Amino acid sequence: MSRIHVLAPGFLTTVQDLGRFGYAHFGISASGAADPLALRAGNLLVGNAENAPALEMTLTGGEFAFEGTAVISLTGSDFASSIPLWQPVEIRNGETLTCGPARSGARCYLSIRGGLDVPLMMGSASVHVMTGVGGRPLRRGDVLPIGDRAVRRPRKPALGAPAHRGMACLRTTAGPQARWFGDELYTGGYRVREESNRMGIRLEGPALPSPGGHMITEGVPLGAVQAPPDGQPIVLFVEHQTTGGYPKPANVISADFWRLGQLRPRDEIRFERITMEGALALLRDQEEWLYSL
Repeated sequence: MSRIHVLAPGFLTTVQDLGRFGYAHFGISASGAADPLALRAGNLLVGNAENAPALEMTLTGGEFAFEGTAVISLTGSDFASSIPLWQPVEIRNGETLTCGPARSGARCYLSIRGGLDVPLMMGSASVHVMTGVGGRPLRRGDVLPIGDRAVRRPRKPALGAPAHRGMACLRTTAGPQARWFGDELYTGGYRVREESNRMGIRLEGPALPSPGGHMITEGVPLGAVQAPPDGQPIVLFVEHQTTGGYPKPANVISADFWRLGQLRPRDEIRFERITMEGALALLRDQEEWLYSL
């Protein structure tokens, strides 16, 4: 059996797929890849189903030795690496892959043909870092078996791959409490705070007015923009709580979820309104690019 030996895990490296769904009523959010577009593309490039488990590296990459021949890809952030990004590469038995710090963006995905043969919990291999559901971040000395679940041949390098350049425009549709707010969210820029994590992306910038009165706690989705009492927005991320009592003026569209996954502390963002029809058109364009691989 081919395996990957972890020589150095990097800052935060976890096994991720597209997440576990159907457990929000137990208080367990889906988790999964912070940049799902990069994960799906990486898997398709090496010939896997798009939901195959891969490694998500955050801010700095790891060092991995391969026992057996493998076909791999790196997608997502522009990490310093010994191989090119966004294309399948063959790794021979005994070779080592080294990934350094991210030059732009926050996360890079190591996809391996056949996927990682790791246990599933609630139907997913994803590690939920905040709760420990699904496992833990990688440590030096860990060994990961490589599976044999490829579904097609590896593909050519991806053309037109998305790139994060430190400034992101997040397109949003109206949230359930949008009528409580004016244009404050859209008139100024925000900066990503150091306290951000996989649960929520905390921002600093023009404060949103705190509406009077109280609201009943309700379910909250990925990408919801919350307005807490201090007025500094929080964008709910992949390990978000499943309910919340803060009003939500907006929700980041699905086609921009990958941008959330590439935000890093001190990055600048701005919000832009978009219609539901516009959001669906952008998602359709993204899916067409993905399935052109």
